[in-house]
Amino acid sequence: MSPQVSIIVPVFNEGDLVVPLMHRLLEAVQMPCEVLAVFDSIDDTTKPHLEKLAENDSRVVPTLNTGPAGPAHALRFGFECATAPVVVVTMADGSDDPMQIEELVRLVERGVVIAAASRYTHGGQQVGGPILKGWMSQMAGLTLCWFGRVGTHDATNSFKAYDRSFVQEVGIEADAGFELGIEMVAKARRHRRPVAEISTIWLDRGDGQSNFQLSAWVRKYLHWYFYAFGRRLP
Repeated sequence: MSPQVSIIVPVFNEGDLVVPLMHRLLEAVQMPCEVLAVFDSIDDTTKPHLEKLAENDSRVVPTLNTGPAGPAHALRFGFECATAPVVVVTMADGSDDPMQIEELVRLVERGVVIAAASRYTHGGQQVGGPILKGWMSQMAGLTLCWFGRVGTHDATNSFKAYDRSFVQEVGIEADAGFELGIEMVAKARRHRRPVAEISTIWLDRGDGQSNFQLSAWVRKYLHWYFYAFGRRLP
């Protein structure tokens, strides 16, 4: 059966921590899916665990990124390999709620080009995480929603569903970090394409170490922040 959704999970030396995450994800998503777990190196500690999972469940697709390394390129490669009409990006740290994936997919199937899981709308919450990073993310999300009218209060959250044809249409330019989320929201606004959101509760990872590098990527995020305020594109 052709997948209804392609789920991209960028991984980096997660080791056996990826196993409970994948079990939760596969249990939560009942619609036909493929889970593209994308890693940059054949030496990544996540690889053998993914391959073992794939032996028992064909929905798991261990995917070696053959392009440049880094999360932005892993996400781009995941989109290139995706086969479903809807693509969901979720993180390998377990911070996102896999039970909401199908709800996000349904919104895209109803006609929006992006369905965002929002921490900063009514009913949403962020539990844990660095205070400065959280504050900057919230201010960016709220001001983009209030003044840029981008359709979501949480443009920077990576947990989103995308119409794959829209992403192919506008292209991915992100080359650092997880800026893909805000890039696509900004492009949807400039092209006046519909964006919707649901509230979500984000939980800081309980195990392992985050690979988010705020100081290294903030300039990229600011570029797309201001891009969203530009004139309408044809």
